[in-house]
Amino acid sequence: MRAAAASRVERLAVNDAREAIAFDRVTKTFPGAASPAVDDVSLRIPEGAFVVLLGPSGSGKTTLLKMVNRLYEPSSGAVRVDGADVRAVAVTALRRRIGYVIQQIGLFPHMTVARNIAVVPELLGWSRPRIAARVDALLDLVGLPPDFRARYPSQLSGGQQQRVGPARALAADPMLLLMDEPFGATDAITRASLQEQMLALQRRVRKTVLFVTHDVDEALRLADRIAILRDGRLVQYDEPCALMSAPANDFVRVLVNADDRIRQLSLLRVDTVMRPIEPATPPPDVSSPRVASGDDLRRTLSLLLRPDVSSVTVTDGDVPLGVVTLEAVRAAACADGARVTTP
Repeated sequence: MRAAAASRVERLAVNDAREAIAFDRVTKTFPGAASPAVDDVSLRIPEGAFVVLLGPSGSGKTTLLKMVNRLYEPSSGAVRVDGADVRAVAVTALRRRIGYVIQQIGLFPHMTVARNIAVVPELLGWSRPRIAARVDALLDLVGLPPDFRARYPSQLSGGQQQRVGPARALAADPMLLLMDEPFGATDAITRASLQEQMLALQRRVRKTVLFVTHDVDEALRLADRIAILRDGRLVQYDEPCALMSAPANDFVRVLVNADDRIRQLSLLRVDTVMRPIEPATPPPDVSSPRVASGDDLRRTLSLLLRPDVSSVTVTDGDVPLGVVTLEAVRAAACADGARVTTP
């Protein structure tokens, strides 16, 4: 199971050889501004990684993201996508390779859901049967029923509209997704559901994602890696557990609440600390609570703290894989190398 725990780190190490996005000493100063919005940032984003830009308001997160699709041009430095300087690529051609999702979603109110999703494929000249098949596939991908294709945005709930946004961004199968606080306007319950949907979506499509948020819990839950910005400068770029266990300075420590051991448990999967069920091992107590192998230790701890619960059974579907005890959770720490939350 340690191999499973390391799978995410190994995948990122392999993909490091191919950069999807690179920022080389990028600076952006707006006219009349006393200081740069982005100040000498260098950052490498490997193909297939989910990278979150995290920081307080005014830290430069959105400005950095918008320089990828040339909504803003850098004052100095270079931004490369798939090895090519974005300024050397025609804006229209560049943006057709990049999915873009914003907080307000930006759905066209006079178009049905199907037409909203089909905007870019229609611009690319796809045939009607191909577009229809793509719309159906994407609705299924984001968990919306087929009959939603004929609805208008005003007929959807906020959470449903938020699901259409990624579907539209993925319509032409772009190489990367830019997401600028896409769940920021939703309530806590809807936001948690959308985050879970985003994790499931990423497991299926494995896109390079650059995601802006000011929500630390959201960043820790979603990211393979987090880039922390402050006053336009890059402070630390690392995996979530490394940020928690080895913050670069007091600003990072306070931002991510690095001393919160319970939060650290949310970054560890149960199958990294469970005791596997071997042929000679007594079967687990049938009355013990069950968790899926991909669940985190924070939820498992809440189950173990219930009266009369001494262990939790880890399952893959209906198949028991192992057992987690309170002692195992107590011994777990981010520094042990089990730095994953999703397979």
